[in-house]
Amino acid sequence: MRVLLTEGSGLTSRQVATRLGELGHHVEILSSTRICLTRFTRHVRRVHRAPPFARQPLAWLEAAERIARERAIDVLFPTHEQAAVLSAREKSLDVATIAPAFASLRRVQDKISAFSTLAEAGVPQPESLALGSLDELDRAPPFPVFVKRPISTASAGVRRASSPAELSAAAAALGLGAGQVLVQRQAFGPLAMVQAVIDDGRLIAFHANLRVREGLCGGAAIKESVTLASTAEHVERLAHALHWRGPLSLDFIVTRDGPLAIDVNPRIVEPMNAYLSGVDLVAAALDLAQARRPARQPPGRDGVRSHQTLLAVLGAAERHGARRAVARELFHALAGRDEYAGSTEELTPIAGDPMAAVPVVAAAAAVLARPSLWRFFERNAVGPYALTPEARELIVAAAGEG
Repeated sequence: MRVLLTEGSGLTSRQVATRLGELGHHVEILSSTRICLTRFTRHVRRVHRAPPFARQPLAWLEAAERIARERAIDVLFPTHEQAAVLSAREKSLDVATIAPAFASLRRVQDKISAFSTLAEAGVPQPESLALGSLDELDRAPPFPVFVKRPISTASAGVRRASSPAELSAAAAALGLGAGQVLVQRQAFGPLAMVQAVIDDGRLIAFHANLRVREGLCGGAAIKESVTLASTAEHVERLAHALHWRGPLSLDFIVTRDGPLAIDVNPRIVEPMNAYLSGVDLVAAALDLAQARRPARQPPGRDGVRSHQTLLAVLGAAERHGARRAVARELFHALAGRDEYAGSTEELTPIAGDPMAAVPVVAAAAAVLARPSLWRFFERNAVGPYALTPEARELIVAAAGEG
């Protein structure tokens, strides 16, 4: 099968490319930048330049459809926020894709809508409140809290506040007054990444893992698979309420009183820990794209640990700003020491794929020379695929919905 990935810059696209290649598919990618993470693998046959999605989502879609026709693509596979425009225009697309109905997607696309939808579905969340003006800040939940802009990608629109002054500054910086923000009480416990592929509300693949070690910008440098039965029930209830079809990912904080949902992504997210555990989210998504009715996959194994060396090295530079810390993190990851013991590289596996080492070598060399360069890598990773408020408005208009 010939598969075109919607973006080459992010972690998810890199992991999806690996799995598709292992399954024997022909993989090509779209990218708005000349250099992107996913081009550095033998599994990608061709890279196509496309307009930047964050600024021109409809021009991006036009280019994606044209390239799909010219390259005889069978499936346009959404790996990042492009899922929004594919959902909005799915009925008129010339190529198969994997996206939920747009009415369903809109109910979880922004953080305020997602909060309301999760509450309606009975999915537990931290105490939260949507606020529309600075005068309402005294109604916020008890500190510490997180202030969240409705539309943001990869935690770019989230700030923590532990005092009234910090809350006011964070809310103003995130646009309160010009629009709403969600203020959510901080929950304490490990972060669980929960991933599913759903066929009209029916779970066909499900996986959960815990973030063992934090990497760049809060991403998971090390993950470990885990059974969280209650989260599967929560996701299935949400999927049924939305009549969801396609991948769906949620973040939970696992508190002493049970998991609390803090974020929803209407797409696949970093699927390799699931695959290493025995759950193939990518294959399940492809089955849906081909209008199949796949059987439910059995649960994966607990205790399967995987890591992303690139994220770990950049995260060490971000947290410590010191060459010694970067070097120590790199050594532990490569040598399988400490928390990396028994862990498998999930992002850039080099066995049979020496090109995969290029991004790690380049990033490590850069931050060893100047640790502050982690900002360059973070900016160029998220920017190309971020969903901005302006892009969202264009997509809603194109779908003919208010």
